[in-house]
Amino acid sequence: MKKNILFKAFVLLAFAVSVLACQKKLDEAFTNPNAGVRVPLESLLPGIISNMGYSSAAAGSAYGTQADGLLVGRYIQYWANNTSGNQFDQMGGATAGSDLLGNVWAMNYYGMGTNLKRMIEWGTEEKKWDYVGVGHALTAWSWLTTTDMHGDLILREAFRPDQLVFNYDEQPLVYDTVRQICRTAIGFLNNRGDSANTANLAKGDAFFYNGDVEKWKKFVYAVMARSYHHLSNKASYNADSVIFYCNLAINTNADNATMRFSNTGVGGTANFFGPFRANATHNTGLIRQTAYIANLMNGTNSRFSGVTDPRAAYIIRENTNNTYRGVRPNAGTVGLVTADLPTNFWGGPFATTAAPTSDADARYIFKNNSPLPIISATEIKFILAEAQYRKGNKSAALAAYSDAIRLNFEMLINDYGSAVPAPSLITPAIRDAYLANPAVVPTAANLTMSHIMLQKYIALYGYNVLETWVDMRRFHYTDIESGQSIPVYADFVLPTGSDLFINNNGKPVYRARPRFNSEYLYNIKELTRIGAMALDYHTQEMWFSKP
Repeated sequence: MKKNILFKAFVLLAFAVSVLACQKKLDEAFTNPNAGVRVPLESLLPGIISNMGYSSAAAGSAYGTQADGLLVGRYIQYWANNTSGNQFDQMGGATAGSDLLGNVWAMNYYGMGTNLKRMIEWGTEEKKWDYVGVGHALTAWSWLTTTDMHGDLILREAFRPDQLVFNYDEQPLVYDTVRQICRTAIGFLNNRGDSANTANLAKGDAFFYNGDVEKWKKFVYAVMARSYHHLSNKASYNADSVIFYCNLAINTNADNATMRFSNTGVGGTANFFGPFRANATHNTGLIRQTAYIANLMNGTNSRFSGVTDPRAAYIIRENTNNTYRGVRPNAGTVGLVTADLPTNFWGGPFATTAAPTSDADARYIFKNNSPLPIISATEIKFILAEAQYRKGNKSAALAAYSDAIRLNFEMLINDYGSAVPAPSLITPAIRDAYLANPAVVPTAANLTMSHIMLQKYIALYGYNVLETWVDMRRFHYTDIESGQSIPVYADFVLPTGSDLFINNNGKPVYRARPRFNSEYLYNIKELTRIGAMALDYHTQEMWFSKP
């Protein structure tokens, strides 16, 4: 018996040693991006930036805005399912134990958070002030993106490894913190001494700004402009602050904050929406363009009645009738004859759900190597136009509005012409004719908020879903401008009755709940305090859009 016990003990010891050895090899092969292992900043930054879209890494970080955008795009009717019954088409939130709509949360706290803290810490020690500045810039962007998605956040107690439960902070503090971080970022980006070096920054920044500190500063000012402009419903809204930061921010397409992809056959090197990663047909995919975006571009929307938008062939899809139609949320093919069904975003038949092996027929952001704008000059010009309009300077508003549309045409022509049929390619004459149409670009006296917001909606289609959702919530989806008879988002129809998710209790969606797989497993007391245990929590309006 004694020998048998000793033998068993030896076997267990040998097994334990073997497991530890295997674990050591695994740890060496796949280091945790949030572990305390010192790595070169140049190798840390690419993975952090990838989270702005959607990362893909062996170490387990697969977070970012595009996965949540796949669902939020349904709320704003950029796209909808090709069949009925999808809860997000019905403006529902995540339910039960689902982590859906938790990718931005995970991006902020896991994919970027601690990694950014370490990059800032190590960059300070190494006096690489450009990396420190970039770290703060991305931190500010991440906090603003996350609070606009979720509302109250864990801010002051974030990234404390000795805590198991955390207190939430209200959105005003998050906004104030974002601006403080932006100012800190500019201070470090202005410091070109010690080990700050453009060529060295480009090593970690090869697929974003390629080490151009001046462009990073414009990115920071764009975040500042967003932070002031999102509060347009408040009495404290200051159009002059918005205008000031817009003028310092991204104003040409050459300065666009854009993720680019090497497209080398590995998931993280290709665009999230391309057929290689197949997310437009994965899980909650199966997306098709909606009637709302199609009608805005085919001339049937009441704001742009009779005007065919030449950008349609670039960003949405035609059907076999060579016209532009779309689905209604939760309706599938109802109301559409077969010939009016648009092709899918990869150029295949409407009903096809399998991703093609080639992206040759895909267009716009739906190609494997398509660049993904994070903040574009077009967006900043539309923000400027709205701020000038709110200030009462309609002439300046019209100038910025026209510039915004022109910049969007330029971006499409330069970056997204692949696979567009030759007869539909935009020429300068076609662009200029569209801009000369008074239904699109009226006189300053006839410019409305609806013109600005609907053209912004079109220009940000697909790539800037979350910012468009901020806009639509600021206008409560169906607000009507004083003195006007149609809503700002003309013809937009909120789901009602059986088309609205049952847990909404008759209300539209305004936020995503905190990420299930972290918060709802241990932070129940705090979630109860902020009301996040309620089934309709996702319908509670957030601070930023309230008066």
